[in-house]
Amino acid sequence: MSNQKYAAKIQRFKEVLLTTLLADIPTMALGTKLRNWLYRSIFSQLDSSVYIQNGVEFLGTNCIAIGQKAHIFKGVRIDAQGHSNNKIHISHGVAIERNVDIGCLDNTSIYIDEETFIGPHVCIAGPGDITIGKHCMIAAHSGIYANNHNFTNPLEAIKDQGITRKGIVIEDDCWLGHGVTVLDGVTIGQGSVIGAGAVVTKDIPPFSVAVGVPAKVVKNRMNQQLSETGVSC
Repeated sequence: MSNQKYAAKIQRFKEVLLTTLLADIPTMALGTKLRNWLYRSIFSQLDSSVYIQNGVEFLGTNCIAIGQKAHIFKGVRIDAQGHSNNKIHISHGVAIERNVDIGCLDNTSIYIDEETFIGPHVCIAGPGDITIGKHCMIAAHSGIYANNHNFTNPLEAIKDQGITRKGIVIEDDCWLGHGVTVLDGVTIGQGSVIGAGAVVTKDIPPFSVAVGVPAKVVKNRMNQQLSETGVSC
């Protein structure tokens, strides 16, 4: 067995052992402090002030970095398995609410920048690279999917026709309302607001307000103020 494979097996054993023993210890039983202290030996980076609630699942922890004062709540699943180059970076002050699912799949970088909020039941999935900027708000039940299935051959199963992976960028200070879907190859410009239930299939310019299926820009925040009632998000 090569040294690299042996090291990977040892890392996986430590990961399974520690997460099995510690993942479900309640906060009242010092679970948060124990996880913060002992998980540091298996993560790429885990700062001392990270809050990990009980019931959080991690896979591929050697590819996961978590910055100071990040909060990760019950039911979250963060999966960096699948490729040695995978990288999930959760920066300073990020809050990830309950039942969020973040997954790399294959040779993927997922970067969530400072002070961003990820609401409950959000799905963020590669294998395309995904970058979410600073101070963003991603509301509940939204989906960010950096891949697309090929389906040109009607005589072949879609699952066997491969995928494309262009990647997604959500720039700083964006607000995605409840149930927004962002599809592969999209950049959402800085300061943009995406209305509830919208499906973003094309780039959104900075400081835009976009709504609908597919999402269309209806206002520019730099040129026109939002109405008193705002956009339903």
